[in-house]
Amino acid sequence: MATYGPTLAQQPARTQQARPPSLLRDLTSLVRPGQWSKNLVVVPLGLLGAERPAGRLLGGAVAAVIAFTLASALVYLVNDISDRDRDRSHPQKRNRPIAAGRVKVAAAVAFAAVLVVLLAAAVTGCALLGVAPAGAWWPVLAYLALNVAYSRGLKHVPLLDVFIVALGFVLRLVQGALAASSPVPDWLALCVFSLCLMLILGKRRHEMSVGGVLHRPALRGYTVAFLDQLLVFAAVLTAIAYVLQVQNSAVFGAHGTAVAMLTAPFALFGLARYLQLLVVDSGGGNPSRALFKDRVTVSNALVWSCLVGGSALFVHAAS
Repeated sequence: MATYGPTLAQQPARTQQARPPSLLRDLTSLVRPGQWSKNLVVVPLGLLGAERPAGRLLGGAVAAVIAFTLASALVYLVNDISDRDRDRSHPQKRNRPIAAGRVKVAAAVAFAAVLVVLLAAAVTGCALLGVAPAGAWWPVLAYLALNVAYSRGLKHVPLLDVFIVALGFVLRLVQGALAASSPVPDWLALCVFSLCLMLILGKRRHEMSVGGVLHRPALRGYTVAFLDQLLVFAAVLTAIAYVLQVQNSAVFGAHGTAVAMLTAPFALFGLARYLQLLVVDSGGGNPSRALFKDRVTVSNALVWSCLVGGSALFVHAAS
């Protein structure tokens, strides 16, 4: 542990020396393009409530992805502005553009204003073009309001800090369904919530084991043992909600139970593998990176995807 902190602090320094400062690159990094895949994965899940996705449904889902990408980019930017002083005490986050002083606060605020204008234009344009009515975009507004409250203090409240972030992913799912005029799949919403809660709890556990509770005040309300109990609870809830969603999915119809039995072992293996990476291998600081770079997880996900996709095609051909 004695050499871990300095190593993290030295690596960004070498990267910055190798590449000259670039305002465009720093502004791009503020909106976390590497995290946009979350919107691309979660938002279209709202289409699973529809029996036959049509062009209009897909158009609404694409619009929802764009809207939530802009909204989440705005949230990342605002959080970096408000957390700049605290980030300077973190071995990795102190190299973020605003905390490091490479992007001035005034420039960041101007960039945030541009994102607000783009988001408003996207929602208004979708309403005018008939892609989705204006009333269908309340999840984006709720997401922004929730994150304002999160940034202004709720992120320092233990348990609320992780539940709010997980709820943001449920709002993504709901937005995808509403924008596509598709029913919201209820068990899937619970599955997404509990899965995201598990990943966020895993990130908090990694933060505690690496840096203690100084950087994030909410961590004072946790212990590693408590987080381990919450992780198991979230994993079990995810597995149950997954099985119920597949069983009751309109996509699989009367074959839902068979598909659930066929694919559940791979879903359970994926959950267990993440817990192994987190607890045994001390990973989990960046859940997306940990999962997408793990060959076992990727291979399991590919097999699971083939089984789910193949089952959906079989049911469609048989109907």
